[in-house]
Amino acid sequence: MIFHITTDEAWQKALEGNSYRGDTLQTDGFIHCSRSEQILNTANTFFAGKTGLVLLCIDESRVRNEIRYEDCYHAGETFPHIYGPLNLDAVTQTAAFPPDADGTFSFPEILKGLCP
Repeated sequence: MIFHITTDEAWQKALEGNSYRGDTLQTDGFIHCSRSEQILNTANTFFAGKTGLVLLCIDESRVRNEIRYEDCYHAGETFPHIYGPLNLDAVTQTAAFPPDADGTFSFPEILKGLCP
């Protein structure tokens, strides 16, 4: 299972079509994702205090495009990247992903069984 953070607006738009393209497929050539142990650091680094977010739970075995684990920031840690649009049937579950009162994130209760 890998995860992707997006806005509710972008996810709703994807549901009207047949795939999700995210905001980085066009600019970076892939959709940024995280493993369960990476998601909170990703959220707190790039989305601190932002509201209107949704966390997508993605079954890697269902993703039709290539997934590469890469260390784009030379930080010694690889992240999953989807090279192409994400087919919607690979998303097994979604959850609202609001920040806590201090602007940081916690893993949504509804998804706790998916996180180690």
